[in-house]
Formats: sequence, C-alpha cells, structure tokens
Amino acid sequence: VLDDPCIFEGNPDLKAQISWEILPFLVLTNAAPKCVELQMASCVAETTLLSQHPLTHGWAKGKHSCCFTVHLNEPTTLFKFLSLLWGYNSNLGDQLDCRVSAILQTQALYVGKALLCNQPIKTLNVLASGSSPVVPSLLVCLCSGVCEVRRAAIAVLHSLSGVVSSPYYLLVENLLKSSEEIIADPSYLSQVSQSMILAALALYSFGKQDFSPCLCCISSRSLLQCVQLPCCPSYTCKTLLRALQDVHGEPILAILLPAVERLLEQCAPDSCTFLPDEAHLLQLLLSKFSEASAPLLVKDPRCLEVFIRALGTSAKPYPSMPGFQIIALEQITKPFFTALGDEKIQQKILSVLFDLLVGNKNPACAQAINSVFKVIAVDAELVANELMPVDKQKVTATVQQTRRSKMQTRKTQESSGAVPEENVVSWPRVTLILELLQHKKKLRRAQCLVPALFNLLSRCLDPAAAEQENLEYTKQLILSCLLNVCQKLSPDGGPISKDVLEEDTFNVELVVQCVRMSDMPQTHHHALLLLGALAGIFPEKVLHNIMPIFTFMGSNIMRLDDTYSFQVINKTVQAVIPALIKANEGGSAQSEGHMETVVSHIVHVFVDALPHVPEHRRLPILSQLMNTLGPSRFLWVLMLLLFKQHVTQTSVSASGAEKEAVVERDQDFWTSVCCEFEVKEQLTSIIRILQYLMTLPQDKEEETVSDVIFNMEANSGKDLRHFKFLSVSFMAQLLASDRFVGKVADCEDLTESTLQTLHLLEEVLRYIHAVARCVEDNADKPTAKFWRALLSKSYDILDKVNALLPMDSFIMVMRGLMGNQLASVRRKAMELLNNKLQQRTQWKMLHFITLTTHSAEHYHGQVTAQEEEELAINRQTALYSLKLLCRNFGSGHQEPFVPVLKKAVELVADKDEEKNVMGSALLCVAEVTSTLKALAIPQLHSLMPAVLDTLKERKDLLNNEIYLLSAVTALQRVSETLPHFISPYLEDTISQVSITKRLTSCPQLSVRLSSLSTTLATKVPPRVLIPTITKCHCTMVNVQQNRLGPLMIILKEHITHMEKDQLNNHQSELTSFFLSALDFRAQHCQGDLNKIGEIEGYVIDCLLVMVMKLSEITFRPLFFKLFDWSKMDGASKNRLLTFYRLADNIANKLKGLFVLFAGQLVKPISELLRQLNISHTDDDDDDDDDNVTKSSLLLQYVLDCLHKIFLYDTQRFLSKERADALLGPLVDQLENMLGGDEIYKTHITKHLVPCIAQFAVALGDDSQWKVLNYQILLKTRHSSPKVRFSALVMLLELASKLRENYMVLLPETIPFLAELMEDECEEVEQQVQKVIHEMETILGEPLQSYF
Repeated sequence: VLDDPCIFEGNPDLKAQISWEILPFLVLTNAAPKCVELQMASCVAETTLLSQHPLTHGWAKGKHSCCFTVHLNEPTTLFKFLSLLWGYNSNLGDQLDCRVSAILQTQALYVGKALLCNQPIKTLNVLASGSSPVVPSLLVCLCSGVCEVRRAAIAVLHSLSGVVSSPYYLLVENLLKSSEEIIADPSYLSQVSQSMILAALALYSFGKQDFSPCLCCISSRSLLQCVQLPCCPSYTCKTLLRALQDVHGEPILAILLPAVERLLEQCAPDSCTFLPDEAHLLQLLLSKFSEASAPLLVKDPRCLEVFIRALGTSAKPYPSMPGFQIIALEQITKPFFTALGDEKIQQKILSVLFDLLVGNKNPACAQAINSVFKVIAVDAELVANELMPVDKQKVTATVQQTRRSKMQTRKTQESSGAVPEENVVSWPRVTLILELLQHKKKLRRAQCLVPALFNLLSRCLDPAAAEQENLEYTKQLILSCLLNVCQKLSPDGGPISKDVLEEDTFNVELVVQCVRMSDMPQTHHHALLLLGALAGIFPEKVLHNIMPIFTFMGSNIMRLDDTYSFQVINKTVQAVIPALIKANEGGSAQSEGHMETVVSHIVHVFVDALPHVPEHRRLPILSQLMNTLGPSRFLWVLMLLLFKQHVTQTSVSASGAEKEAVVERDQDFWTSVCCEFEVKEQLTSIIRILQYLMTLPQDKEEETVSDVIFNMEANSGKDLRHFKFLSVSFMAQLLASDRFVGKVADCEDLTESTLQTLHLLEEVLRYIHAVARCVEDNADKPTAKFWRALLSKSYDILDKVNALLPMDSFIMVMRGLMGNQLASVRRKAMELLNNKLQQRTQWKMLHFITLTTHSAEHYHGQVTAQEEEELAINRQTALYSLKLLCRNFGSGHQEPFVPVLKKAVELVADKDEEKNVMGSALLCVAEVTSTLKALAIPQLHSLMPAVLDTLKERKDLLNNEIYLLSAVTALQRVSETLPHFISPYLEDTISQVSITKRLTSCPQLSVRLSSLSTTLATKVPPRVLIPTITKCHCTMVNVQQNRLGPLMIILKEHITHMEKDQLNNHQSELTSFFLSALDFRAQHCQGDLNKIGEIEGYVIDCLLVMVMKLSEITFRPLFFKLFDWSKMDGASKNRLLTFYRLADNIANKLKGLFVLFAGQLVKPISELLRQLNISHTDDDDDDDDDNVTKSSLLLQYVLDCLHKIFLYDTQRFLSKERADALLGPLVDQLENMLGGDEIYKTHITKHLVPCIAQFAVALGDDSQWKVLNYQILLKTRHSSPKVRFSALVMLLELASKLRENYMVLLPETIPFLAELMEDECEEVEQQVQKVIHEMETILGEPLQSYF
C-alpha cells in the first residue's frame, strides 16, 4: 500500500503526514536479529514513501537503530546523547571533531520524539527536570535557522507538555501555544522567553526580594540557573543568553554573577584559555551590567568587585572579538552611571577609569574610556576629588595593576632620588583627566572644579614643580578647563550669582601670571581666552589686572601671523573690553574717566604693536577693536594715536625721499580704518579730534597738563606742530575720499547726517577762528608759515564739509558766513559758494532767490570798501560769485541781475579802481550782459565808453594781461549779445581791436581778440560795418598803418559771411574801397617795401575773397576797371606792380577761368616786358635801387601771371598773334640783367624758365616750337657766358616739357650744342655736357654720335 503512487498523487500534505506518523515504527527496543520489530522496521524503511523521504533516506541499509539498544540502554544516557546531537550544531569550537548537519539534527529530534512517546511518566519527570539537558537543548533547537529543525523540536516538546512537575512546564506550554510563530520565525523564542521573565521581574519589583514560587518565576529562575551551571555546555548557555539578551534586571545579574566570576578567573594573563563559545558567553554576561541591574553594584560589594575586575581584564582571546575590558567599558553608559546613585560607587568607578587611563597602554582602551567619560553625566565634585593631591597610594583594582603601579613608583624614586611625600600631585594622571575634562559637556555643578583647578594651576606655577617637569601643556589644559567651566556657568558671558560661585574662588592674578611667565604662545592664547570670559563674569576683578594682559598681547601675540592667534585677540578684545565699559556705565564721572583712561592705554598698546603686526592683519584687528570699544566713543582716540605714532616714529625713521610715500601710505591705511565704520561715527570722530586739537597749546613752552594721547613733556614743539598739521590734513583727505563720499551717498538717514554735518561745520569754523587768531599772534615769529599752512588746510576741511551739506543747509551756512566780521571768513564763504556753483548742481528756485539777493547785498557792501588789499580781494571774489550765479541762473531769472550790471558798470567807469577788481568787474559785465540781452541795452551808453576807455590805457594794458583779457572779453560778449546796438561805438571798437592785436603776445588774448574780430565780422550788418571800416581805413592809412592788417582781416571775414544779395548790393561800395586801399603802394611809395607789401597783401587777400564770390558777369567789369585803374594817366609803376600782383593771385585762384579775361593783358605785358628789359632800353630813371627793386618785383609778378595763364590754359589761349607778341620779349628776358647777378639768377630759374617751358606746352605746334627753340639757340651765342648758361638751362627745361616731341627740334640744336662744348667758359662747357646727358635720358636716344 505504501508503494502505491496513486494514493498520494495530487495530495502532498497526506504524504508528509503519513511519513511522520509511521516514523515510530523505525525505532527498535529489541536487539534480536530475527525479531518481528526489526523485520517490521526494515519493511517500512524499504517502502517507496520512506526511502525517498530526506530524513529516512538510506535507513533501510544502515540499521542505525541498533546502537540505541546496545550502547544507550538507559533513558537518561540516551537523552543526554540526543541532547548533544540536538544542540551541537551551535558549537563554534567543535571539540568532538564532528559535524552535526541540520538533517542529522532533525533525525535525532524525531528519534527523541518517538522515544519520549514510549517513556513512562516517571522517566519523563526526570528528563524534564532542571538538571536535565533535554529542555535547554530543545530551546537551542528552537533558535535554529532551519525551519524543519524548529518543527521537529516543537514535536519533541509536545511529548513533554504533560509533565506538570517540570520547572519548565509554563515555558513549554507558552512555547507550544506559539508553535506556528516559532516555526515561522526563529527569533520568536526570544519574545516568549522574555515575556515570561519580564512577568517574573514585574512580580519582583513589587517588593519581593526574591523570585516568588509562582510557575512564571520558577521557569525563569530555572532557565537562568541552567545558564550559570558549570555543567551546561557553553554553546547552549551562549544560545540561551542570546535569546534573552534584551532581558535585564538585578535578579538576573545576581543569578548570572557566578558564571561571570568563573569565566573572569579564566582570564589570568599567563593562562587565558577560552573556547569561542565561552568568549561569546562572557560577552553576553557582561552585557547584563546595564541600567536596570546597576543598583546591584551598590547593594552587593561582590558585584562591584566583579565589575571592576572585568574593567581591568585586558584579555582578548580572539581577534574578531573586542577585549573583555572594552566590553565592560561599553556597559558604562550615561543611564548606567546615573542608575548607580551612590556617589561613592561612582567615585570608585571614576577612579578606576582614570587609573586605567594612566596605566593602560592600549589605545583602544584609552579611546573607550574617553568615549565613556564623554557620555556619562558626572558631578564635578567627583572629578575634583580625583584632581586633588592624594595623601597615600591609591588601592589598585587588580594584582597586575598593583604590581605595575609599584614598579612605576620605584622607577620615579630611583630617577629623582627623592623620598615619597604626602600631597604629591601625579601630573600624568592629572593631565589625562584634564584632557578628558576640557571638552566635557555633561558636567553637573561645574563650579566645584574651580578650587581644584586653581590649586593645580598654582602648583604648576611653582618654580620647583616647573624644574621637575615641563608643565606648559598641563597649564593649557587647566586654563582650557577653567574656560569650559566659565562657559557652562555663564553661556551668555554675563555675571554669575554668588550662590553659584564666589568671586574669591577665581584667582585672576594666577591667570595673568600664566600670561607673563610662560614663553609658549598656546599658553598665552588659553589664558587670554579665559580672561576674556572672566571679564564678563567678574569685571572688577579683571579691570585691576587688565594692562599687563594687553601689554603682553601687543608685544607677543599680535606679531604672530596665524588665524588662531587672530581669533584669540578678537575673542579677548570682545570679551574683556565690553565688560569693562559696561561695568563703568552709569557710574560716577571719576569712574567713567578712569575707564576711558584705561581704554586709551589699551588702544595705545595696539597702536604701538601695529608696525610689528602683519599688514593684512592690521585692518581687521583695529576694526575689531573699534567695533568692540564703540567707534563713536573711541575711534578718535585711535586716529590721534596713529597720527602721533607717525609723527614720533614713522616719519623720524624715514629718509627725506621716502617721507612723502610713507605719509601717503599711512593716510591710505587710516582712511581704510575710518571707512570701516558708519558715516555718523566718522563725523563724530572728526568733531572729537577738532575739539581735542583746540585743547592743545600753541607751543610746548606753555604750561600743559599731562595727556595720555599726546604727552607734551615727551615730545618737542616741532612734533606738536607736525601732529596738528597731520591731523588736519588727514581730516581733509578723509572727507574727500571716494569711499567716504560713497558712504555719505548711500546714507539713508539724511536728517541725522545733516545735523552731524552742521555740528561738524560749527566745530570747523570754531577751529578756523582759533587758528586764524594763532596766525595773527605768530605773524612775526618763525612759526608764521606753519600757522598759515594750517589755516589753509583748515579751510580745506571747511570746503569738504560744505560739499556734504544739503542745499538748504548750505545756503543757510553761506548767509551766516557772508555776514561774518572777519574778511577772511567772508572770502572763504564766497570761495565755497563758487566751488558749489562750478559743480553745476541742480538748485531749486528758492535757493537761487535767497542766494542772489544776499550775494547782491554783500556785493554792494564789498564794492564800497576800498581801504585794504584784503577787501579788494573780497570784492574780486564777490564779483566772481555774481558771475557764476548769473551763469547758472541768469537765463531763467534776468531781473535780479539788472542792478548787478549797473553796479558793475559804475565800477568799470571808476578810473581810480584797483585794476584786478576792475578786471573782475569786466568779466562780471561780460557774463551778465550775455545773459540779460535786451535788458542790458540801457547800460550800453555807460558801459561801452568805459570799456573802450580801459583799452586806451596802453600802459596798464601791457603791464596787466589779465586786465586786458577781461576788457576784451567784456567787449566780445557785449558785441556778440547786442551787435545791432553798438554802431555808435563800432569805429572805436574796431580801432582798439586792431591796435591790441598788433601789441599782444599772449596766446589766450590772441584767441579772445580773434573771437572778437569774428563777432564783429559776422554779427554786425554790412550796411553798418562797411562804412565803418572805410572810415577806419581812411583814418589809419596815413598814421596808423599797422592797424590796417587786423582791419582787413575783419573785412575779409565779413565778406566771407556775406550773402550773395548783400554782396551785389554793396559791390560798388566795396569796389571803391578796394581801389582806394590798393592805391596804398602808390601813395606811400617812399616807405618800407616789405611793410607796404605786407599791408597790400592783406588788401589783396580781402579782395580775393570778394572775387571768389562774384560771377563772370560781375567780375569782368571789376577786373577791367582795375586794369584801367593801373593804366590811368599819371599812374605810376607802383599801380602796375599792385595790379600784376593782384592779377597773379587772381589767376592762381580762378585758374582756367582767368584765361577768359587775360586776352586784354597780352599786348600790355609784351610791351611791359620790353620796357623792363634793360638790355634793350637806355632808361636812366631806373638806376636807383628803389626803382630797380620795384622793376624786379613787377617783372616777377608779370612772369608768374603768364606762367599761371599758360599752366591753366585749356582753350588754346595762345593764338599765333599772341604767341608772336610774347615769344620775342620772353626769350629776350634771357639777356635782362635787371637787379644784378643774384636777382638775374632767381628770375631765370624760378620765373622765366618755368614760364617759357609752360609757354611751349601751351603753343602745341611744332612750327612754333622751332621758332621758339631757334630763338633760344641764338641766345647760346651771346657774348655773356651767363646768358649762354641760362639758354642751356632753358633748352633742357624745354626738352623735359616736350619730351619725344623735341626730336624734331634736335637736328638744329646739335650744332649749337657742339659749339658750346668748346666754349671758353668752363661752367658753360660743363652745363652742355649735363644738358646732353639729360637729353639722352629724356629722349631715350644717345646723342654723342652727333658730335
């Protein structure tokens, strides 16, 4: 039946159930080979159902059951063996050298189940008793990770469920109730066991001193007793304790304590043999020292001793596990330590920990102790007891520690040779405790540490102790711990109640002594940080010791360039100084003064140390210092001390060349310091500096009171003056610096800033008044120059302050200053006003009206005062102010300036007025007139004569160019503004311009005169200007000829700007004027030819401007009129000279257009050339030099005019008749020796040769070229070598112009050249060679073969 597969097909659960049910048939109790039981078991084992089952696979062949009947015939022995199989799988040591697999374990469990089912009740009671290993082994199986093992164990437990007498009865029942959960989850056993034990503990906590006899307590006790029994295998105990690892309590620890003792005894250093399971078991046992079990250490001394022994057990049997000492240390948690309750026990454990820290060299142990101490909450008194010197040797916890401690003591005695004394401090132990303390946060009643720490600090400072050991590190630790205590007691840094800490317990003198006696920067840092904290807690105590601290800081720490030192300085300053200031606030004036003196000394220390501080640290240090002190109260002190340092140290050490650079560098740094703070703080500081400067004496000789900032006894009078000047100079520079002005611009509270600025202005004025008085007092002393310079710098401050004022305040201040009794103050006010006006600020209408009215009133008062030079300067300044006011506001507000113009004109008309004042008045007139425009017309009748009269004063003009410039400026602005109303004064104006232009050498004046000329030429209408110029010309032409040039320039510019219609209307008038003006040479023929030529040139230039604006129709009659004028009966050669000079200039301007009008000039020119050729005439009138020069000039102008006609000819101007008329006279000029050799040479090279060459080009006919060439060749046979030479030059120029066209002329030229090659004159012969060579180059053909 069991082999039939149809029975189980599709029903695996039925198959499994039948397999479990028939397993008991395999268990034998009879060992006979042929017994029925054995045969039955064999048949069942061989069935398909069981032979394929994993648990019974192979049993049919093995016959395993036989061993049970032979070797394990006793039930107790049999189940001990089965218990071994059940639990051995969890053994880590494998002492039996065998392996129990999960399958074997499960098989053994089912065998046990089968056996238990057949046991009598008596046997079951024995097997389920507390001394039997059956139940503990089954509990181990329930922790297995294999589900089938747990299922088999539950099956076995079912066999024991009815054993009521068993101490495990309740536990077994609870487990069977949760069998499904246990089979599903291996950790569920822990929950069942723990719930039962917790229930027992609950009963214990209700007042019973021992477990009660209830089933729950019995089961719990039995389970725990089993674990601590020596006979119980360690792997079983380990597994059970792991299941109970979350169960803690005093009863549990008390039951398990023997097991802990037993295992610790195995940890002897020489024979530490631990099985792996024993090591894990001890680890689990030590974990029972927990918060819940901690009170047992107080109740049971044996328990405390065991725990201390565990703390001293450094054994570590296996590398994969932590040492037992580390495990024990890990049990000391904050809850555990707190749960101890008894301070004696806590003290004992702390002492053991500290002793371990000293004697143990294991870093892991030290780290564990450090971690323990960090987390536990300790009463500071316990730690203080450990820090105090011991009266006798401490009792060590273990034999090993005792031995080690004695050895160390012996070594120390041997090395020092000293006998042990009472009250000796163990510095290594103290150092280690302090290291733990310095970062300790969970410290109760921290103030209890203070006496002990100061006692240690006092011992550290004892010279005898310092000689024996280096205690610097210990000092640092003590100071750090004291700082930690202060921070705990006063987190906000404020005072502490006397109930918490008495002031006398803190010995500040010891801390200061640490700073002064130590050479270690780190010690200094710690001491300073502590003092900073103490300053907030006990300010009075620190105040009495403050100066040694900061003196030391300045001479040592501030010189270090590291972030830590910088932070120490900052924290010290932040902590100490505010406490001092706060402590003295609201006190008496004497107390306040004492505090300010102390703070000044502190700032002095920082300033003295500044040169030694790294540059990039200086600004942050001073900024932090001031922010702490309060810049509004003490920034001025810092700045004055910096000034004094520069005066007494920096500038003294610098050489002459470096002083300026040093001053500039220091002032830049001072500006950076000031600009670290708000505007109001800087302004307050400047006010305080000014007030301080006014308290200083004028000189050192005066009696003074000793001062912290600038001690007169220690410094010279020169230092005092330098100090004052440097202070004032820096204030002026600061107020003008970009950073300060930017801060002012960004200032939001304008009202407060304005009020401060006004206050500052008052102080500046008060200081200026004081300095001005000193200037008067020291006028005759050597220091007079210094006081004047200081006054000037003070005015600079005033100027910079006014630049910061809002407009309303500025106007109010100006009104007040202009009414001051001191002339210098009034002048400075006007200068400030002028500076403001020049900035072209946007002013409101109200500002303008107020200021103009007051300035005008002030101006009236000024112009009436003429007593002193200073008042004259004030009048100039007032006039300049009015000018700027007019420039800024006159265009929109003309009426207020009418009386200003009237007064200024009166001033100009006053001939006795000082010239500089008059110059300023003229400039004011110029500005006001240009602004008022038509409103100024009523003043012209007074103004113009007055201005013109000033220009007629030649002597004053030449001596005072500014005065002259002012007059010309006034004339120019008036002429520009009112050109239509100056005709009555136009003649005098033009006359004065013409004169002044000839006299001046000043470039600026020349520019202004040119501008005036342009104004007259462009603004005055022609109907007014031309008659005036004609009139002026008639006046000047005979006696004031030097003025004609500027006059012609005005007319020239005027004609340039005339419209065509205007020119046509005035052409006849202008023509008459020019005919008269051109006759200047003829009327003054006896004068200097160069001067005549210059004046004539001005007239011709002017006429050319008109010619260029005329059309052909209007120009032709003008030209012929001029031509007729030159030939008029009785006309001299001078007119011809003027005409041909004019014709030459017109030809140059008109170019090809002039050819249209030149036809009429051919015959006159031809005739004139013959007349001027002295080789053809015998005229004796030309013998004098003057006539020769004029004839030479006339010949030059005629030839130049012809040259331009030929040059610009494009219309075949040279007909045959005109060519014939000109050819002969032109060629004959080669013989004309008029004026001598030099003039002849110039005429030939610069005038005649270019003219004839261009004449040939204009001919354009080879037949006429031949005639011309032949005529020139004939001149090569002239008797004069100069003529022959000139003829050769002419031939060469002719060839260069005609180029290849000259080839037709070459045949007739060769013979003449051949003759000249043998000329008697060497120069001619050389010139021939040159001509031949050049002709070869020009013509591209060799000519040597022709000779």
